[in-house]
Amino acid sequence: MTGAESGSASKKGELVLVGTGIQYGRHITQRAISEIEYADVVFCLADGLAMSLVAKLRPDMISLAGFYGDGKDRRQTYREMDEAIMTEVRAGHKVCAVFYGHPGVFADVPHVTMGKARAEGHQARMEPGISAEACLYADLGIDPGKRGVHSFEATHFLIYDRRIDPCGLLILWQVALCGDLSCTRFDAVPERLALLVEKLKRWYAPETEVILYEACQLPIGTFRADRMRLDELPTASYQEYTTLVIPPARELAEDSGILNAVRELNA
Repeated sequence: MTGAESGSASKKGELVLVGTGIQYGRHITQRAISEIEYADVVFCLADGLAMSLVAKLRPDMISLAGFYGDGKDRRQTYREMDEAIMTEVRAGHKVCAVFYGHPGVFADVPHVTMGKARAEGHQARMEPGISAEACLYADLGIDPGKRGVHSFEATHFLIYDRRIDPCGLLILWQVALCGDLSCTRFDAVPERLALLVEKLKRWYAPETEVILYEACQLPIGTFRADRMRLDELPTASYQEYTTLVIPPARELAEDSGILNAVRELNA
């Protein structure tokens, strides 16, 4: 059902954003499936397997993948996706937009459309899903509560004056796209990765062991966790979704003044 077939422009629409998880068949929630089944209009942007499975639930599903184009600025692509979704919301429909992983983690379109819908007086909400970060902690056996976590998109970290604490865990997302200010590339450029290494050397030695991580998308596969030296990153192999993980590289130092005050309070 589309806006041209039914609905009224005066009727307030509803938007719900759901995630497929990383492994669709295992990770998608019953709540997300229900939202997909009962929506008037369903949009989807996910990996090929997830898209095909969503299409089995809703043969009338509208793919957002067609908005991408070779050499096209992803920011323009995202705004066109926004408009496609909002056109159906404004037509008074209950719209479900399905995204890969968690719909609110490293996802521009879901947050923008939810903000637009709410600003225009429509109901809009987001249902949580399993993200690549959740898989990372499980696959690598890392407890983020033990040492704390710094988590950045790689280009953001590279071009802004951000400070990190090497006593904790550092996660850099979309590292293959690091330094692409045009938002048109999907491949890694060694020279840009070399710049990232130079910045990271402010806190880490060149021989620091790092991990290139990729969550497993198929139930029969396995995750990637390639360990290497920091200075080997420019020549490593990458996918668009490869994540750089740097474990804690320094021991914790006590804040003696605060610790003594805490001890006194607990005496």
